[in-house]
Amino acid sequence: MSVAPESPSSVGTAADVRVVFTPSGRRGRFAKNTTVLEAARELGVDLDSVCGGRGICGRCQIELSEGSFAKHGIESRHDHLSSFSRVEADYAREQSLADNRRLGCSSRILGDVVIDIPPDSQVHRQVVRKRAEVHDIDINPLVRLYFIEVAEPNMHDPSGDLRRVREAIEFEWGLTDLAIDLTVVEELQSILRLGEWKVTVAVFDGHDIIAIWPGFKDRVLGLAVDVGSTTIAAHLCDLASGDVLASSGMMNPQIRFGEDLMSRVSYVMMHPDGVVQMSDAVRSAICTLVDEVCLEAEVDALDILDSTFVGNPVMHHLLLGLSPVELGVAPFALATDESVEFQASELDLSCHPGARAYTLPCIAGHVGADAAAMVLSEAPYLRDEVTLLVDVGTNAEIILGNRSRLLAASSPTGPAFEGAQISCGQRAAPGAIERVRINPETLEARFKVIGSEVWSDEIGFETSIANIGVTGICGSGIIEAVAEMFLVGLVQADGVIDGQLTSRSNRVVADARTWAYVLHRGDREIRVTQNDIRAIQLAKAALYAGIQLLMEHLGVSAVDRIRLAGAFGAHIDVKYAMVLGLIPDCTLEHVTAAGNAAGTGARIALLDRNARQEIEREVRRIEKIETAIEPRFQEHFVAAMEIPHENAEFTELLKVVDLPKRSVKTSVSARRKRRRCHR
Repeated sequence: MSVAPESPSSVGTAADVRVVFTPSGRRGRFAKNTTVLEAARELGVDLDSVCGGRGICGRCQIELSEGSFAKHGIESRHDHLSSFSRVEADYAREQSLADNRRLGCSSRILGDVVIDIPPDSQVHRQVVRKRAEVHDIDINPLVRLYFIEVAEPNMHDPSGDLRRVREAIEFEWGLTDLAIDLTVVEELQSILRLGEWKVTVAVFDGHDIIAIWPGFKDRVLGLAVDVGSTTIAAHLCDLASGDVLASSGMMNPQIRFGEDLMSRVSYVMMHPDGVVQMSDAVRSAICTLVDEVCLEAEVDALDILDSTFVGNPVMHHLLLGLSPVELGVAPFALATDESVEFQASELDLSCHPGARAYTLPCIAGHVGADAAAMVLSEAPYLRDEVTLLVDVGTNAEIILGNRSRLLAASSPTGPAFEGAQISCGQRAAPGAIERVRINPETLEARFKVIGSEVWSDEIGFETSIANIGVTGICGSGIIEAVAEMFLVGLVQADGVIDGQLTSRSNRVVADARTWAYVLHRGDREIRVTQNDIRAIQLAKAALYAGIQLLMEHLGVSAVDRIRLAGAFGAHIDVKYAMVLGLIPDCTLEHVTAAGNAAGTGARIALLDRNARQEIEREVRRIEKIETAIEPRFQEHFVAAMEIPHENAEFTELLKVVDLPKRSVKTSVSARRKRRRCHR
């Protein structure tokens, strides 16, 4: 630890005492009986306080480090701090205070001391994320609370209540030139008198008074929302601690206007009031989520003072009440690609009238604020390794690069990965097949469904699904089914089901002029058809082609790590994703799920004001590659139609999986060439 020089303003007489703060290393000299909080403030030490040193909030807890510190030339002893005060005793009785902790506002310095500031007492504390490969979250919200005592009016001082509030904040906290919301002015006088001139004010970004409460208040909340085209997820956070108090999600009600993004854009094109209808639908859904998370956390929605929102460009526009029509036609122009900061009341949210809202910036016409949030969460711009980030949805968003350069693209994968356009497909819900294994000798299948931990060939399976049944197959299930069919030889590299295998298994059945594979026979027969495999091929080829274009532009032939974001990425088996050729070859241990990276990015932007500036800066550095006008996209797409790929080498995958040998006659591009020759 480096030791900072003593503050010049603190150099005093021999009668003064010396103070060293850890872990910052800041030190100085102070007169005896100076409180630890006062010393910390003068030295610029990161020690929290909301109540202004009144012993109410408990945020300024410190620990005395006892012993001889030769490095500092200090002998630090317990009697060098004042004895436990009545204020501390009251706080310990009402709120609990650890034996080794003191309140900095009540502890007076009587001799040389070394004072440690615990992480939970630091203003800019960190929330340590469980994944070691990403940076921790700094807790530095835009909303801060300040407890003040306001001078009462009298006949000799004609100043208004608002002026005296401003004067109290300036005197106690050093904040000047504060603006104030009209909603606060409207209730100011009644709250001052209700609190007997002791109130807590909330200040946004050091400039605006946005809320006021009678007496002391030490907690306000924030809301981070990921507006997806299929689902909306909301996370309620404590702005002081960074804790997630509750989370909730629901289907996006806009689905009734269109299953995918382009159908919703088309709806707006054909209906003059389409924007209003869909904006009202998504805002109403968010209000419902606010009620749900507040009920779960047992808090008041009026305590929500800040909120962040992310979503793809169409969702972003519809949330803000902007028409997405231009996003439906080239050149896919955004109304704004910048971040937007506004009053949350403009979204009709059921939170505090003074609450603020913030949308992260969009990257390009089809790479939105959700992709920006994913970048913020995963921080590839801080790494040397080449990282591939993929958020798989109806429109896949792809980010590739490292600290030197970042590229972005979108690829039209369609809804097949979510179970749509699949004959027995469904969304991931109880009863959906999510895991599939096929015996290479017998070609018999076994599977697991969502809602049961028992495999279909195990004792107790029928009992475990008695209330849910086997209702269909979801995205992760169809990926594994097709990959397993390829590995055991049921499907050739060109995606064609081998009908000759009817002699080996009664699961291979005729389906009109093609073939199908029966996964389950029951009340509802679940099968994988030739058209299902084609739908998966088209989706995976579009994704791989987009990735390949970015790799070409970046000038790399391989990636060091792959992160799969979103619900699909969280549930897919990465081995099967690579077997199918959704993603390029990579060491399997370096292919991992990023979870709801967009939601995490929204939470980071909510809790750390600096993160907003960070992502706004990084987004401007990201180069957008438009796949629609790239001349080689079609070439890459055709090559990627094969399973796993027509010519790409999967050396890392081959270390763990035995892939069927390639056959030239099954090459998709070769068949196309032959057809051209016949013509």
